[in-house]
Amino acid sequence: MFFDNLITGANNLVWSLPLVGLLLLTGLYFSLRTVFLQVRCIPDMLSQLKKGESSPDGTSSFQSLMMSLAGRVGMGNIGGVATAIALGGPGAVFWMWLIAFLGAATSFIECTLGQIYKEKDKDTGEYRGGPAYYIEKAYKHTAAAPAFLVYAIVFAIVTVFAMCFFLPGVQANGISSAVNNAWGVPHWVSAVAVVIVLAFIIIGGVKRIAQFAVIVVPVMAILYIVFALIVFFVNFDQIGHVFGLIFSSAFGAHAVFGAIVGKAIEMGVKRGLYSNEAGQGTGPHAAAAAEVSHPAKQGFAQSFAVYIDTLFVCTATAFLIISTNMYQVFALDEETVIYQGDIPEGTDYGPEFAQFGFETVFHGLGPTFVALALFFFAFTTIVAYYYMAEVNLTYLSRWIPNAFVRRTLKRALQALILVAVVYGSVTTTGNAWALGDIGVGTMAWLNVVAILILQKPALKAFKDYQRQKKAGKDPQFDPRELGIRNAEFWELRADGRIRQGETGEELAGKIG
Repeated sequence: MFFDNLITGANNLVWSLPLVGLLLLTGLYFSLRTVFLQVRCIPDMLSQLKKGESSPDGTSSFQSLMMSLAGRVGMGNIGGVATAIALGGPGAVFWMWLIAFLGAATSFIECTLGQIYKEKDKDTGEYRGGPAYYIEKAYKHTAAAPAFLVYAIVFAIVTVFAMCFFLPGVQANGISSAVNNAWGVPHWVSAVAVVIVLAFIIIGGVKRIAQFAVIVVPVMAILYIVFALIVFFVNFDQIGHVFGLIFSSAFGAHAVFGAIVGKAIEMGVKRGLYSNEAGQGTGPHAAAAAEVSHPAKQGFAQSFAVYIDTLFVCTATAFLIISTNMYQVFALDEETVIYQGDIPEGTDYGPEFAQFGFETVFHGLGPTFVALALFFFAFTTIVAYYYMAEVNLTYLSRWIPNAFVRRTLKRALQALILVAVVYGSVTTTGNAWALGDIGVGTMAWLNVVAILILQKPALKAFKDYQRQKKAGKDPQFDPRELGIRNAEFWELRADGRIRQGETGEELAGKIG
């Protein structure tokens, strides 16, 4: 009981009203600063999906997008949507849409910064980057450098624990719950299976993670959306009712759900951020791994990832649940049911909502299909979490000269995430979500404040990209022309000392 109260108290502290407001206002601010690039630049976003820039040291834009989607498309797209509806009513879906629309601009800024300030890992030669890197580097030449360095270290430490302890449990819990509901498999059996497969993947490094994500993520996302579309057409007559219910509930106009409109906003923003991660600081890790000629290109690719996650996958889940009436909604105390749909009473809110929804159309297959989809969605998310934790551990261990010690720390990190998966699989759903929210919220606080301070280089890169594109060029980035300092990787490229496809050994030979 003490542990449960501690988790609940910490979650309420992190996810207070100021964080909800900060996320919405930051997205609106960056939308205005970029004149709503999330609408104007959709062609640029789509073009990045077709371009295959890559090198032996970096992934392509498409691979980085898939790595990012591996982290975004997971439990939040199925269980998260169900939780938002259960605790905030159907109106929470609107606020998920809004945070995704505004968050696309936020994602562009953070992911462009991730590309600008990336560097090469001295052990693997792979590109590394993320909030810890750009927080440290952006003002490295100023008197405030020591303060930013401390800030970067704090972010890296928080991210390591969030990615390897707080967040994996939600995904693992979703897998074990869905599998148990579908086939009656004990939770501990699911835990063992996930741990074995996960260990094989994460030991292979970023390239294996990218290859795995490129294969699994598109296939499962497309299959899930196709099956949801079948439900959509079967329940075509419910379209008006579903969207009317979402909008009326979002603004307190619905007779039943009007009393929880504040909860709808909170849950929509909270679950929307958990799902699409815009502003959380996770996207820049995958963005930095890409080989592109201009940082803004990855900014566009990662902005589109927000749309895929929330406007496509989450919306598919929401329509599935609401159109089949397979949900229940709780009052503010989260115990009293104020609306009981056709779902059996006493059902836990989570993947079960979607399983019962699919069951209305695919008789006998609903629980199985959702269990399989959730396994792949959640599993790829756990893999992506490990990658981001490793990036931040690499950042923290850069000052350790002994390679053996660095490798030992990496193995300890791998062991930690495996333990977290086991714990998440067997713990209660409420505790798993609360721990996840603590991790997401803490990272979001640190990252959003950072990108509001460090925004200028990303905005310069955006304007530079637009200028070159208008001139009919394939944009190439030179930070010195824009007055951007400490972007060492791009300064080397501008010198002609590195070119696309050049290996770390060739580069070392040129510099030497």
